[in-house]
Amino acid sequence: MILKKHHLRPVSLFASMIALSSLQTMHAEDGSAAWLRYAPVATAQYQAIPTQIVASSDSPIEHAAAEELQRGLNSMLGIHTEIAVQSAPAQSGAAIRLVLTPGTSPEALDSYTIDASTAGIRIAANTPQAELYGVFHLLELIGAEQPLPKHEQQTAAAGIRWTDEWDNMNGTIERGYAGPSIFFENGHVRQDLSRAGQYARLLASIGINGCNVNNVNADLDLLTPAHIREFARLAEAFRPWGVRLAMSIDLTSPQTVGGMSTFDPLDPSVATWWKEKVDEIYRAIPDFGGFTVKADSEGRKGPSQYGRSPADAANVLARALAPHRGVVLYRGFVYNNHLDWSDRKADRARAGVDNFARYDGTFEDNVIIQIKEGPIDFQAREPVSPLFAALRRTNVAIELQTAQEYTGQQRHMVWLPSMWHWVLDTDLHADDRSTPVKQIVTGHSFPLANGKPRRGGFVSVTNVGMEANWLHHPMAMANLYGFGKLAWNPDQLPAQIIDRWTRLTWGNNPEVVKLITTLQLESWQVYEGYTGPNGIGTLTNILGYHFGPGIESAERNGWGQWFRGEKDGIGMDRTANGTGYIQQYPPQLAAKYESLTTCPEDLLLFFHHVPYDYKLRNGKTLEQSIYDTHYSAAAQAGSYVARWQQLHGVVDDERYEQVLGLFRFQAGHAIVWRDAINNWFQRISQIPDGQGRVGQEAGRVEAEAIIGAGYEPVDVTPWETASGGKAVVCRNAEGCTLAYTFQQSSGTYDIAVQYFDIWRGVSRYELRRNGEVVATWQADDTLPPAQFDANPDGQTSTRFTANSIALQQGDKLELHAIPDLRSELQPGTSHKAAPGELESQSRVPRDYREYAPVDYIEVTPSVRKVK
Repeated sequence: MILKKHHLRPVSLFASMIALSSLQTMHAEDGSAAWLRYAPVATAQYQAIPTQIVASSDSPIEHAAAEELQRGLNSMLGIHTEIAVQSAPAQSGAAIRLVLTPGTSPEALDSYTIDASTAGIRIAANTPQAELYGVFHLLELIGAEQPLPKHEQQTAAAGIRWTDEWDNMNGTIERGYAGPSIFFENGHVRQDLSRAGQYARLLASIGINGCNVNNVNADLDLLTPAHIREFARLAEAFRPWGVRLAMSIDLTSPQTVGGMSTFDPLDPSVATWWKEKVDEIYRAIPDFGGFTVKADSEGRKGPSQYGRSPADAANVLARALAPHRGVVLYRGFVYNNHLDWSDRKADRARAGVDNFARYDGTFEDNVIIQIKEGPIDFQAREPVSPLFAALRRTNVAIELQTAQEYTGQQRHMVWLPSMWHWVLDTDLHADDRSTPVKQIVTGHSFPLANGKPRRGGFVSVTNVGMEANWLHHPMAMANLYGFGKLAWNPDQLPAQIIDRWTRLTWGNNPEVVKLITTLQLESWQVYEGYTGPNGIGTLTNILGYHFGPGIESAERNGWGQWFRGEKDGIGMDRTANGTGYIQQYPPQLAAKYESLTTCPEDLLLFFHHVPYDYKLRNGKTLEQSIYDTHYSAAAQAGSYVARWQQLHGVVDDERYEQVLGLFRFQAGHAIVWRDAINNWFQRISQIPDGQGRVGQEAGRVEAEAIIGAGYEPVDVTPWETASGGKAVVCRNAEGCTLAYTFQQSSGTYDIAVQYFDIWRGVSRYELRRNGEVVATWQADDTLPPAQFDANPDGQTSTRFTANSIALQQGDKLELHAIPDLRSELQPGTSHKAAPGELESQSRVPRDYREYAPVDYIEVTPSVRKVK
């Protein structure tokens, strides 16, 4: 019988969050709704959908499920639905019924079924969270205009489906590219947590069940009673969506918070302190998920300080969490960042197996070793970490990175699920049988641990921010969506995932779906093509912000991301005669990597040191293949602009313009990458490009070679990040001018100006033809890492292109620029906080100076738009 109708018990923050989210659909599209836009769809196939929603209870999660279903159906189908709650399963009349059928095991994986018939729709689930996931899946099918299933069953592949957010209590985010933290500000949890609630809703919609909200480099005072009370408010915001709060903690907490003289994990008093602290957390947060730990790595203290093992440290936490069903995710990212460059046997890639394999089988049942996908650090491509195969009696989870730290920092479009799918499908051949990574992390490859079911799963370093669309680039949200889908079912194909995301995010117009899915599916290989070749690694500035090229920053230091580019050749020798790293893989895979004839060429330079004239299987030398690949990939990235312009007027203007601007930036930055890497390879190898392009770009005139009024040349460091290794700067407040006579044949041309956009400075540029102004712009972009970088280099190099300019031979071209020479804020003044900056930081006196730096001007024939 019906107990209540359309007036379910309110949940804290839930009603206000839904109201705010509803308003999003009434305004211009800013990306905040992500894939939950609930735009109207063709309704013919959904005419029989019942208008009554019957929930089995009004618990917080089932409440959220019922109201989400109501909101989605009303918005997409233009109908009016009502909600009822019943105490018994029987109910007359057609309805959409949400049915909870709890399983017998508390460790059972979330599972739901959807059955659609003339009698209505039934969503049955074994947990309230799974019931919510079933609702979101039904809405997703409707949003993508897919048929409703007569019967469909879905079960999560693994229990751990978490995101890690590297947020700091002061509101900054390490490796965050979309503004400040949605959780913290000024040392505290934010007062307004409506956005945190919205984020939990997004996570739940793709099956994510946990969120670790703070940086793995954890604040040392995180576990104070006051902070725990504040974190409880975050847990409350997550709770209606079935997302469990987790924390990163520092192992020194018994000292830094507890005032003890030691944090030795084998000291009984330390174990007692952790037990009491965990009990305190669960009194405040009864559904707390557990801890993530980074220790003995990159300056974080760990058990090695006392001669203890990772198992000792993880287990003391695990025993405290076990009575509450909490887990420890202990990161396998432990390595020595002071390696000896001169030691040819030294190899950072070995660290995972060297540091953890010996302890296999000694970890508690609720410890999960969180392993980065590859042995180095979220590169555009690297082999799968052998630690997955080495830990056969230990729970493991894979750590992926949605935040594009080494893959363009959400200024470049890179659809990462293509790479993740490649990683998850990699077969490590442990025990001479098929053991793909996806089967290992979901606990299917190896025997049960201590007679208990294996735990494992998927973790994504995501780092959303306060920008409206969460991840800065509208296309970057596909990475978060794709992570959730692969974490739920790693067998899903990338093409299916991106098709569904595109329909939900951009609409079902076939033209839109075809173009966006095509661009996304090719984007990983395109980015890889103009950055790191043949598995060499990122070639970014690893000593800076990991954004622009800085090739030799990886060499001759202790960080171990070496590629050993030398006169005789390039690449790390990780064979049995080199560092021996390859032998950490099971024998069948090791044999494949050890041999040059069978080693995959997209990983060649990760495993082998080879000469520049080494012949690849495509018949080209390694050197020529690198040249050709970088030119073709940069050209493909350059095509994004014209291809995207086909959707002008087809998608909403706000997101169209944002994507267009980012594609224009990517097109220019891809050329920066292309030229930096090709010029560096040509200099070190002394092998010219067989097609005569490298260092001889058609239509390019170096700024330092142009007659200039006021401009002066400067060296750029590193040299390869500027054409010819130099740029020009203007120190005259009245401005400076570069002028030269156009000597090519008459026609229609694109005029590109490669300049450097220093963060905070706002130089102004004006392009003239025979004295007539044809383009003006300001260098006011906020490039990663959203903090001051005074250097013209690969991080700040930016391109402006004036398209389709009619030029006659003999025309005079001038670039006039006015620098920004402000040095600091005057007393009593302030400056509006920029994206990624806290308001309090914006009041601090800063160096603004930007000397209108220019690299070169390039004039090339205009190309027709892609049709």
